[in-house]
Amino acid sequence: MKASFLFLCIVLSGLLLNQTPAATAATCDPSELSPCAGAILFSSPPSSACCAKLKAQQPCFCQYAKNPSLSGYINSPNSRKVVAACGVSIPRC
Repeated sequence: MKASFLFLCIVLSGLLLNQTPAATAATCDPSELSPCAGAILFSSPPSSACCAKLKAQQPCFCQYAKNPSLSGYINSPNSRKVVAACGVSIPRC
């Protein structure tokens, strides 16, 4: 379980470091979703910090869903449960 969380953090950090300058200027930052890792990976209830980050990153969901490194997390059943518990809608991409 800890290994999955560590893997998620590494993937998110790697994506952040590999962004192009144009993408860095955007507000989309997958590492901002790290407060949601426990809820997504272990089905624990989302924290208020997680919900706040989901709301802030909502415009980026389609971008994340199209990224092969992130799509498994974004499209997972647990992710959908967390988003629903936070009252955030998933856009149609």
